[in-house]
Amino acid sequence: MKGVMRFGKKCKLSSRYISPYQISKRIGNVAYELELTQELVAVHPAFHISMLKKCMGDPSLIIPTEDIGIKDSLSYEMIPVQILDCQVHKLRTKEVASVKVLWRNKFVEGATWEAEEDMKKRFPHLFDTGEIPDQDTNSLLSTL
Repeated sequence: MKGVMRFGKKCKLSSRYISPYQISKRIGNVAYELELTQELVAVHPAFHISMLKKCMGDPSLIIPTEDIGIKDSLSYEMIPVQILDCQVHKLRTKEVASVKVLWRNKFVEGATWEAEEDMKKRFPHLFDTGEIPDQDTNSLLSTL
């Protein structure tokens, strides 16, 4: 299924850290057991230290699992919110149009460049307005 991200799968759009969880006990030298919520009961509670990140207490960086909309199959769908910018890459024999997409539950810094043709097929409602984002819009969005 295209557009559906699996929990724990490493892709450029997947969330690396979803919430802070309390450490219940240490397992050996390099593993910890976490106190997970009921919605993550299917996930094994033991994690290697390379998969954990120290919580610095900045609430703006924490994305609650309710906002992501994790399904019973531990997957969620990435939903685009807005097109921020457009550009055309010139290759040897053709030109490829790209758009910068702002995704739901991501900050402006987390926006990604996607192929315009693919985005028009999957999400035509983003292109209904007909206006092309200009540089002023981008500078305003980056300050938010």
